[in-house]
Amino acid sequence: MVDGPMTHLSKLHATGNDFLVTTAPVSAGQAVALCDRFTGIGADGVLVLGPGTDGADAAMTLHNADGSIAEMSGNGARCLAWAARRDGMGSPTRLVVDTGGGRRVLDLTTDASGAVVHAVCDMGAVTFSPDEIPVKTPSAEGIAVEVDGDTFTGDAAGIGNPHWVVVVDDPAAVDVARIGPRLEHDARFPNRVNVEFVTVAGPDGVRMRVWERGVGETRSCGTGACAAAAVLHRRGLVGDRVTVSVPGGDLAIELGATVRLGGPVVHVFDVDVDLQQLAEGGTS
Repeated sequence: MVDGPMTHLSKLHATGNDFLVTTAPVSAGQAVALCDRFTGIGADGVLVLGPGTDGADAAMTLHNADGSIAEMSGNGARCLAWAARRDGMGSPTRLVVDTGGGRRVLDLTTDASGAVVHAVCDMGAVTFSPDEIPVKTPSAEGIAVEVDGDTFTGDAAGIGNPHWVVVVDDPAAVDVARIGPRLEHDARFPNRVNVEFVTVAGPDGVRMRVWERGVGETRSCGTGACAAAAVLHRRGLVGDRVTVSVPGGDLAIELGATVRLGGPVVHVFDVDVDLQQLAEGGTS
């Protein structure tokens, strides 16, 4: 039997970075239960779609898999666009979304049914100011840490949320599950930090793995791809149009006064869930 009201959710992914989207309020505990890949539905985060105000078409609140609130997700914003268009928000080609990291504008591509299948999100400007990222260091460049005898060095950047971009010989060889948590909780980052392990694959190519704050290793991270491209461009290692290859696919980055992130959007399924029952771990 059904114990409580049912909440409708849509599962989507953007280059393997998967999200559950709903218009219902979600608590931290409910987000944790929903994202659990063994006892819940499974996702990297939960997106709450709300109405826009003051010129925005929609609003986005992002719960990480650990229940914490994240400021911004580029992949998440693209997934949210699918649900927003389904609900008649914005236009078939454009959506303006307010996020915890600021207002974002998305250019949309839809299929014959009107569903969003690709989106390009203007992610705003990247900052290298330590106070704005934030990071408690004199400079955002050359921040080093030692983990079990190995030294990792990278540059910090902010794009609505904090990032630490670490250049390595081969991201595939990095023990991300062991090293990522140590860097995420480095005391110099007061809000914790997302960590990108990257290598340059040519003037217009980057390979990346990412440890996301409050989630763990994910198959893709849109803000991380933007931060990585911006850091490497600042170092003179890549141009202003970069393909960032992640385990979940390829993301297209355009660097200018702001950063534009482009990639696919895939709708997986819709589901109705009793959130209270799920969060309590009950059965019916």
